Amino acid sequence: MNRSSILLAGIAVVASALASCHGDDSNWDTYREWREANNSWLEEQTKRTEEGSTDLYFTRVVPPYDQGSYVLMHWFNDRAQTAGNLKPYSTSTVAVKYIGRFYNGTAFDSSYLQPDSIFKTKVSAVVPGWQIALQNMHVGDSCEVVIPYQSAYGADGYGSMAPYSNLVFHMKLKDIPAWEIP
Repeated sequence: MNRSSILLAGIAVVASALASCHGDDSNWDTYREWREANNSWLEEQTKRTEEGSTDLYFTRVVPPYDQGSYVLMHWFNDRAQTAGNLKPYSTSTVAVKYIGRFYNGTAFDSSYLQPDSIFKTKVSAVVPGWQIALQNMHVGDSCEVVIPYQSAYGADGYGSMAPYSNLVFHMKLKDIPAWEIP
């Protein structure tokens, strides 16, 4: 291979890399205010304390399989009372009650919209933030979960989910109808 072929191949690689980055730049600029508001809010949540205390409100939960991901979780129930209950694997099917909101409190989805409605899904079929949260819950646990956009729908968004959307869920793990060991 001569020098000009190597140079052309190098230019093609650089051009390809720049072109792929350009797509992200349009979301980066278009959603600047939304992204900045989401990031500021998330930073506030990481520092949020229990009312009348210096204890942090949320626990930062990092999965052992991906040290770069995390969610913030606050359990509403006494975890000692559910500690002996089943805990799902990534291969399990779970039954969950939830309401999802954006950082600003606007609701976007809820299993509470229909009476007696329970959302059933495989743990592995939901966004990474839900996977992390569910695998750290026992049946009967009720939590507030903050999912950073990187563990939700990312910089691209999805459907009505704008890029860079941090999500907040109030979730209750009702059951594990298919508890499958991986």
